[in-house]
Amino acid sequence: MTDSQTTTAGTDWEAWQKSWDRQQEWYMPDREERFRVMLDMVEALVGTAPRVLDLACGTGSITARLLDRFPEATSTGVDLDPALLAIAEGTFAGDERVTFVTADLKDPGWAAQLPHDSYDAVLTATALHWLHREPLADLYGHLAGLVRDGGVFMNADHMIDETTPRINAAERAQRHARMERAKERGALDWAQWWQLAAKDPVLAGPTARRFEIYGEHADGDTPSPAWHARVLREAGFTEARPVWCSPSDTLLLALK
Repeated sequence: MTDSQTTTAGTDWEAWQKSWDRQQEWYMPDREERFRVMLDMVEALVGTAPRVLDLACGTGSITARLLDRFPEATSTGVDLDPALLAIAEGTFAGDERVTFVTADLKDPGWAAQLPHDSYDAVLTATALHWLHREPLADLYGHLAGLVRDGGVFMNADHMIDETTPRINAAERAQRHARMERAKERGALDWAQWWQLAAKDPVLAGPTARRFEIYGEHADGDTPSPAWHARVLREAGFTEARPVWCSPSDTLLLALK
């Protein structure tokens, strides 16, 4: 039994999921909108019963919305974070449509642990900005081999256009002012959420191991949507472009 599989029957996994959602929404109030568009494009391009790879799945946020909208879909969630995986595995325990894999996306052989050789869709959100450009480009190359012909990859994440510094600064100032007002009303930030997890009898151990793996939160790169589209095409996808954006984030779709 892995660390992330060590759970307690009485743990309220739904409450942890909701808590995670609220914490993420503090940073991204339009989070549900990007998920909706992501699933719209899944339906448009690969149908309503897709085999999905939920990449850097965390607590399974994408998987939960995928299965709620498309009950005939299946999902493989892959992540390295033992605490978030504990929540994901507790949430989806007994659901045969869902499989979780513990793997490091920076390990060149990570895909060998997956239960399938190919997927209709690979989906990820607010996760790959932890990687710098070189390992991210390498990952895109691996994903091109996992997505079937006609399948899709979608990444919703922070993507910054460095050619518009004044627009970027104004957007960031407004966003952080809004976040501070929400925090004054009791919203939890990233650090506070992890402090709660560290005090939970079930999540304390996985949380400690999580910080041994990652350390404190540290971003990698946030290149522009144009960079992502170019690198994905170079990796083997035939088309790539944004299908949704906010002032700070983009949902980039690549078609194999």
